[in-house]
Order: sequence, then C-alpha cells, then structure tokens
Amino acid sequence: MIHWHIPKHPTSHPKQLSHPPSTHHGSPPHFKIPPGSMLVFILVSASLTIILLDRFFYLAGQKITGRFPQPLQRIGVGHMLCVLSIAVSAVVESRRLKIAQDISSSTVPMSVLWLVPQLALAGIEEAFHFPGNTNLFYQEFPAALKSTATAMVAMFIGIAYYLSTALVGVVRRATGWLPNDINQGRMDIVYWVLFVIGFVNFGYDLLCAWLYKYQGIAKVVDQNSNYNN
Repeated sequence: MIHWHIPKHPTSHPKQLSHPPSTHHGSPPHFKIPPGSMLVFILVSASLTIILLDRFFYLAGQKITGRFPQPLQRIGVGHMLCVLSIAVSAVVESRRLKIAQDISSSTVPMSVLWLVPQLALAGIEEAFHFPGNTNLFYQEFPAALKSTATAMVAMFIGIAYYLSTALVGVVRRATGWLPNDINQGRMDIVYWVLFVIGFVNFGYDLLCAWLYKYQGIAKVVDQNSNYNN
C-alpha cells in the first residue's frame, strides 16, 4: 500500500499541475499543453510497457530461464522504478525552483516536457507492479476468496489516495514546503522524503520476497506431479 501511496504525489498533487513549467511548446507559439493532460503519459507508457512485456520480454525470459517471472519479482521491479521516478521528480523540481528564483513570473520558462520522464517511469512501474500484485493475490488466496483478492488491489489503491491527501495536509501544517505559491516552497524536499520512504519500503519488499514461500505454485507443482505419476 505504501508503494501505491508514494507515486500519487508527482502525478496528482494539484500545486504541481497548477504551477507547472511553461506549457507553451513548439510552433505555432500559441500552442499550449493543458497541465491536466500530462497524466496521459502515465497511461500511454503503462499500456505500451504491458504490451511489450506480455508479447516479447516475458516470453523471451521464459525461453532463456525456463520459467515465467514470478509475481514478487515483477512487484520488486515496480518498487525499484517507483523509487527512481520519485528521484527524477526531485531533480526536475530542484531545477525548476532554481530557475524560478531568478524570475518574478509564476510560470517558469522551462518546457513542461521535463515532467515526461517521471510520468513515463510512473507508468512503466505500474505495468510491472499492478499486474504483479493482482497475480499474487489471485494466485495465493484460497479458492473461496479469489474475487476478494482482486478487489483488495482496488481497495489498497483507494486507501493510498487518502494517505496521499493526509500526508500533504500534515506537511503543509508542519512545514513551509508546500505554500500556496509553490515557487516559494520546497517541493523537492517533499520528493526526497518520499524517496527515502520508498527506498526503505523497497528494502522491506526485498526481505519479504526473500522469506516468502509461494503456496499457489506449490499446489500446481504437486498436482502436476500426481498427474504424471
């Protein structure tokens, strides 16, 4: 759940999208990219990654290693990319703030396309993490709870959004990092705090994955063994 909570900040924080880098891009000069439409990069990158993984990379890996990537392995890759996305967000925001300090305008003369790498990484990590979680829950839950297992993924995502909103409220009350004028704040520090939380969570995920014993896979192996005998 912490994993789903962390990426919500660079993709859903209203201040970042209401005070973005310059949304004017390319020719003609009046062409302007709506800030809210930037989230489409998450959907596009996630869709393309899922297609490439299912049609090419997973099949190639199965031919090389003789087995399909396990759910916890896919979840681990998602965690790693999530942390990387937050780090990229922090670096881009630091650059934006540095430029904002030298001007008086609320719109920073910096292309909005600087936000694309972090959004694309967020989409790629969802392509690993979301299917991996769904597969893990559906595979490892008892047969009578299969429908509940898939519903739990959506429940955790919903809780993560509430946690994200609560964290923003706590940060605003306890610090001066998220003022009304984001150019006077330190959103980059917020990102670095999330990076540390994500890194610790990634380490915890690796420990749990190392200790975990698959139940669903063991049942399938036993059934195949009995059938062959």
